[in-house]
Amino acid sequence: MNAFYLTTPLYYVNAKPHLGHAYTTIIADCLARAHRQRGEQVFLLTGTDEHGEKIAQAAQAQGITPKEFVDKTSGTFHSLWQQLGISYDHFIRTTDADHIHTVQKILETLRPQLELGRFKFWYCVPCETSFGLTEIETAKAVCPQCQRPVQQTEEEDYYLPLEKHRAWLKEYILKNPKFIQPESRRNEVMAMLANELPALCITRPKERVSWGIEVPFSTTHVTYVWFDALLNYISALGWPDGEKFKLFWKETGAIHLVGKDIIRHHCLYWPIVLHALGIDPPKTIFAHGWWLVKGEKMSKSKGNIVDPGAVVDAYGLDAFRYFLLRDVPFGDDGVFSEESFVKRINSDLSNDLGNLVYRTLTMIEKHTGGKIPAGKQDARMMEQIALADAGTWKYLQQVAPSEALKTLWELIRWANQQVEENAPWTLAKEGKRQELEQFLYQLADTVRAILLLTWPFMPTAAESAWKQLGMSSDLAAERLPETLSRPIPIGQAIAKGTPLFPRIQLTAD
Repeated sequence: MNAFYLTTPLYYVNAKPHLGHAYTTIIADCLARAHRQRGEQVFLLTGTDEHGEKIAQAAQAQGITPKEFVDKTSGTFHSLWQQLGISYDHFIRTTDADHIHTVQKILETLRPQLELGRFKFWYCVPCETSFGLTEIETAKAVCPQCQRPVQQTEEEDYYLPLEKHRAWLKEYILKNPKFIQPESRRNEVMAMLANELPALCITRPKERVSWGIEVPFSTTHVTYVWFDALLNYISALGWPDGEKFKLFWKETGAIHLVGKDIIRHHCLYWPIVLHALGIDPPKTIFAHGWWLVKGEKMSKSKGNIVDPGAVVDAYGLDAFRYFLLRDVPFGDDGVFSEESFVKRINSDLSNDLGNLVYRTLTMIEKHTGGKIPAGKQDARMMEQIALADAGTWKYLQQVAPSEALKTLWELIRWANQQVEENAPWTLAKEGKRQELEQFLYQLADTVRAILLLTWPFMPTAAESAWKQLGMSSDLAAERLPETLSRPIPIGQAIAKGTPLFPRIQLTAD
């Protein structure tokens, strides 16, 4: 059995989860489900980042302790992931005792490579990110990531020298073109590596930042929040000797899904930290784009945050998942609007998939007494299913869910086209019973295959239609590709319900 290790970033709990958090996690869930469906042993990791200066400030503003604050806000992510049907294998919190223990053990391991010194640097509190003095123009003094003001800071900390690892990282990226994806992000990282790298601060003075993991060899420092958070990818696997670490990291390597705003931390700092520890880098770091609202990145200060829970409540979970997975090629920026969302639901889900399922069940109900008629699989039909299966799986392995759905929709539209070309209503009128039953059998069998391929993307809708088709097995337990060719049972009673995706009419303001 192959192993597949997939991670989301750790989400910072200074505010409630938004569309961007949901996007990364739904992509991860879709990939994890697809790999499980292929019989692979999957470990999907997500969680929350709970230390740092911002957290302490937010807790103070609410008049509660940092631990009380993170317990409350981490819970909102738990609740949303449940609402979104996220099938994670572990939800890690950086306040977990075993994570803290691992971080401290790694600090001890790196201690001979660390330097204690007093340095000046630019610091962005909102991003909890430090920059070398030459990386930011003094006249502007804004963060290159979030464009908010940075502070020039001077403090005594423990540092990990990065410069001596720069040549190694450049060579590694050049030799492993799939390490950083897409290509535009790889180019950004290579541009960062064109210049000398400043040392990486991995601690902060306790007098300045009190909410953090204690440094085992210094009573006056806590662990820098980004260093703490990045280590979750191996602490969750039981580094250094855990069985999960051996299987999911050493043997197969990780795939990290991150946003493009944190590639510095994941594509520069993280590989170097691993190299310093003598650990191979992850297999792939895939940095996706942002979701924009009215042409701007979502921001609490701009008041354009999209609440994913509210969208699901209004339009349904599977419609929301489909839009995020289909509308934008993974890696590009996307634009979210209610109009584009509804248009996608009505065209793809209502007109194509929903209509195919409902009309198939309706015709079986009307013409064959609500039971799957006698028939046999057709070579042309099986060829179309095989093409959809191969294309869908190819693109999912490339972390391209939008392209995978395009391929699946070719099969769905082909099946709808077959209905129009074969005109079963005409066959019934002309008394061509055998031809009618054979066509309805093939159509039902094609729908069965489509639902198998749809499940990783829209599990709830697929499972609902699976039951309506009369299938008694657990769709989540079906394994591809072998079950695609298993014929639908003749005589099986269907249980037609309501349409999966009713058309939506936007009301005028």
